Amino acid sequence: MSIRTVRDVYVVDAVRTPIGKFGGALAGVRPDDLAAHVVRALVERTPDLDPARIDDVVFGDANGAGEDNRDVARMAVLLAGLPVSVPGVTVNRLCGSGLEAVIQAARAIALGDASVAIAGGVESMSRAPWVVQKPERAFPAGHQQMWSTTLGWRMTNPRMPEEWTGSLGEGAELVADKHGITREAQDAFALESHRKAAAAWSAGLYADEVVPYPGADLVRDECIREGSTPEALARLKPAFRTDGTVTAGNASPLNDGAAALLLTDEAGLAATGREPLARISASAVTGIEPQLFGLGPVDAVQRALAKSGRELADLTTFELNEAFAAQALGCLAAWPELDPAVVNPRGGAIAIGHPLGASGARLAGSVAHQLAAAGSGTGMAALCIGVGQGIALVLER
Repeated sequence: MSIRTVRDVYVVDAVRTPIGKFGGALAGVRPDDLAAHVVRALVERTPDLDPARIDDVVFGDANGAGEDNRDVARMAVLLAGLPVSVPGVTVNRLCGSGLEAVIQAARAIALGDASVAIAGGVESMSRAPWVVQKPERAFPAGHQQMWSTTLGWRMTNPRMPEEWTGSLGEGAELVADKHGITREAQDAFALESHRKAAAAWSAGLYADEVVPYPGADLVRDECIREGSTPEALARLKPAFRTDGTVTAGNASPLNDGAAALLLTDEAGLAATGREPLARISASAVTGIEPQLFGLGPVDAVQRALAKSGRELADLTTFELNEAFAAQALGCLAAWPELDPAVVNPRGGAIAIGHPLGASGARLAGSVAHQLAAAGSGTGMAALCIGVGQGIALVLER
């Protein structure tokens, strides 16, 4: 029996679209076209790489109920003009789907099943369709229930305990209750997210990774509100409880966008003729009580760090998805040794946006670019996941 050596996995490049707001500048673009755009951009930015050498394309997609059906990764391959010999597979770990795609592609390369792969994610929450169940009997005379597939539970199994199937916002309220996180703290966190994102764009820090979609009038993330104030956020009503603390202002919005990374082993890296941005070190996925999904990253981050031989104090950058300010603050409370200055230095999802299936790939790509800009360091990308999971990835340079 032959024993295969685990190979190093490199992030050669990472791109993403600007993130569009719900019903905004990218609402007219199909999700498979968004996915194809970032795949095509990666290939065009690496002209020395023969596209036929790409062994697989792995894409995350949280909904998959509309134009992103029929394996959106394979659709992206074909629409991007890659050789038909390049395969594609779509994965779903809800909000962690894009990072799951990166992890699965990296695992294939590490084990020698691939040498070059593209991993990413896509979501068009604007274009997510309404769905209707098939009737139990033919020719029903009455009205039928219709569900939106944009976000959250639908057609819930009645066997699921009620406390597991609450809204995502109610889950954020539970985290706020658990950690005593005030409305004022959440609003302040949200304002800082917008401030950092606006500053990063003004400084040109996203120039190396953002590839605008042709024909769409969008060159930067659409939801950033640099002019927001504590007074403006304080005027917003709670969105999930009458006496709650979670509002539209301290939660991530609904969004459209796509992101992708080019991953290789040593041989694939040589074929690109490029210097890598970073190397993938370790990953982890974990589960938690579904109603406390927001705290999912806590254990996932610790497990990934343990696998990499690193500690929180070693991190030089940490992209933590901001599904809700309460959720992010709850996670940060569990990591007192973490330097808060390294967390989301270029803004987070509250400002940038959270197109479900794309967010994990966006975070991983951002970490890789930040490590490359610094020249060295250890980075982390992590997300909470609806229905109670966490996912984390460690990168190094």
